[in-house]
Amino acid sequence: MNEKLEKINRELEWSEAKLRRAEDEVKILEHQMKQLTRKERTHRLCNRGAMVESYFPNPEAVTDEQIKMILNVLFHRSDTKQLIETVLAENHKKE
Repeated sequence: MNEKLEKINRELEWSEAKLRRAEDEVKILEHQMKQLTRKERTHRLCNRGAMVESYFPNPEAVTDEQIKMILNVLFHRSDTKQLIETVLAENHKKE
């Protein structure tokens, strides 16, 4: 009877250790996913910011507030809204 109990305890310890390793692996993978998502977002923001700057002959002369004001005006125009809706609808069809 003692041997059975010891065997069950060893199996329990082994299973708990295996569970801890699996939980650690999940944490590592979740961290890697967050890093990749963050890197993709940073890359996208840099690229799109560069696209906006490319429309200004002297981008360093324009303040962040001025850029925000220009984008606000552009994105509130009805033709811009229609274009955005069209692009999003096309993207939705592709999915």
